[in-house]
Amino acid sequence: MQLVVARVGRAHGIKGEVTVEVRTDEPELRLGPGAVLLTDPASTGPLTIETGRVHSGRLLLRFAGVRDRNAAEALRNTLLIAEVDPDETPEDPDEYYDHQLMDLDVVTTDGAEVGRITEISHLPSQDLFVVERPDGTEVLIPFVEEIVVEIDLEEQRAVIDPPPGLIDDRAEVVSTRDAENGSGGDTENTSAGDTENASAGSGEDATEAGA
Repeated sequence: MQLVVARVGRAHGIKGEVTVEVRTDEPELRLGPGAVLLTDPASTGPLTIETGRVHSGRLLLRFAGVRDRNAAEALRNTLLIAEVDPDETPEDPDEYYDHQLMDLDVVTTDGAEVGRITEISHLPSQDLFVVERPDGTEVLIPFVEEIVVEIDLEEQRAVIDPPPGLIDDRAEVVSTRDAENGSGGDTENTSAGDTENASAGSGEDATEAGA
């Protein structure tokens, strides 16, 4: 299974380093030296991480064969993709990979059907479930523990306790395109209240529901 773990940003310096937007809760595992990553677009990869360091709060990577600023800048906006065993799970039992949350049925605490999770939207402030309702419309559900009270993978459902106005007729219905524009792309993990993972206390690597 393929999961997006980072997006390449601008070049840093003149020796081939790039900034990266990390989209995994396990950067030491997914983005460590020696890691070989697929890319989107595919023509820019695969890329092998040669070195990595943190500078001013940003992760900087250098890839094998990328030796100057021009080559680094040519990689800008490239998505970095890791191959992950589909049976692999996060170390924290309260965290989930995005793919574990996709297609879960969403129901309220009193058993009312809301819809099905079709997308995890990662925003700077929090993670959101994009839920398709039976009538084809979509609604955003914040992945926070006050609202998403249970994730039951065996029953393939997410139980929510929505505040007034979230899913009734006054709820804001959005399109998947709107969600994508707000999220800036998929990530490996999702977290409610966290931009990269999600937890059932409320995603590839893990999503944790934030307070």
